[in-house]
Amino acid sequence: MKTAQLHSIFLEFPEICTDTRKIKQNSIFFALKGDNFNGNKYASAALENGAAYAVIDESEYAESDKYIVVDDVLKALQELASFHRNHSTAKVIGLTGSNGKTTTKELINAVLSKKYHTIATKGNLNNHIGVPLTLLSIKEDTEIAIVEMGANHQKEIEFLCSLAQPDFGYITNFGKAHIEGFGSEEGVIKGKSELYDFLTKNDKHVFMNADDPIQLQKLGGYIKKYGFSTNQKEFYKIAFSGANPFVKVTVEDNSIESQLVGSYNFTNCAAAILMGKYFNVPLEKIKEAIEGYSPSNNRSQIITRNGQQIILDAYNANPTSMKAALENFSQMEGNHKIAFLGDMFELGSIAAAEHQNIANLATKLKFDEVILVGENFNRVETDLKKYSSFDKLKEFLKENQLHSESLILIKGSRGMALERILDTI
Repeated sequence: MKTAQLHSIFLEFPEICTDTRKIKQNSIFFALKGDNFNGNKYASAALENGAAYAVIDESEYAESDKYIVVDDVLKALQELASFHRNHSTAKVIGLTGSNGKTTTKELINAVLSKKYHTIATKGNLNNHIGVPLTLLSIKEDTEIAIVEMGANHQKEIEFLCSLAQPDFGYITNFGKAHIEGFGSEEGVIKGKSELYDFLTKNDKHVFMNADDPIQLQKLGGYIKKYGFSTNQKEFYKIAFSGANPFVKVTVEDNSIESQLVGSYNFTNCAAAILMGKYFNVPLEKIKEAIEGYSPSNNRSQIITRNGQQIILDAYNANPTSMKAALENFSQMEGNHKIAFLGDMFELGSIAAAEHQNIANLATKLKFDEVILVGENFNRVETDLKKYSSFDKLKEFLKENQLHSESLILIKGSRGMALERILDTI
């Protein structure tokens, strides 16, 4: 079946499902494959559970005209998404970076939705499957789509741009993330910059942090750039006014106080403010959106429990975000500071050195207690407490009560799931 024909069916049944456990009535089921599953085998179940059609790529599973047979289901999904994006009149903002993508995306959506019909990537569905699903969530009345793009190898952002065809774009930062796939910090910069490469090559609009020397160097001579800066007159001025614990910014003599912990969230707020100004959202509405946004999903959340104040930042971690979190934590006011730090994943050959660097930094900052968790941290040379697994940490926490009025930081990669500490302390 040709993409245009499939799109006609999609317009009649505009709900996409890839999981038979989450089938919605009159949806289209795409039978994706993975290392350990074959979606074709579940197509009949999808139809039985209410799907209108099932898109498969193994013809022997086709039992009726409710089955749409294609050469490759994933490719069909991607081509349908690209076709739908070009069918839509919505403006697309592409977003990538090493840290802060999801928070920035949610802030941008909060700001722009004050004036426009928007859609944005759900959660962190930002890969070769998530981006198509986001594009397919664009409705007839959607004016702006904010599309988060993740990558851990070269050419991934380039490919996602070919699907999303962004009209605008922003890179949050370039950090030590996914080094295993990118190969080096230079590889990270090259890979993430594929978004700016696409935009500049196609004469599109670029948003930038003009205080980031890498972005300034890459976009210095490009005309269609719009940046924020704390001190450069040629860019929109947004001042950092503190973060104890919540980030405050000053814009056009207006103070805006977010619900986000950590000075590292300043640029995330600033990017959303910049885009709000560009798209003519009134400043009072921008302020309302930033101040009203509350983080969730273990990202920079503040939780108060039994006299303890807990900063839960356990959604993900890499050397850049870990360093920023520790330095911010050191500047916060607290009687008894405890940092729980979990392993950082996907660092490849630099894993040992980077975990040692973080342990050294945590020692230098002289918190009351630092507790390291994970196989990588367990191998560092340090006098800090360290545990090779969460189960071993759990045993320690059951036998030792934490200071009753502590300020606690919990930071680690997603695979460590350090939010489980909350059930123990």
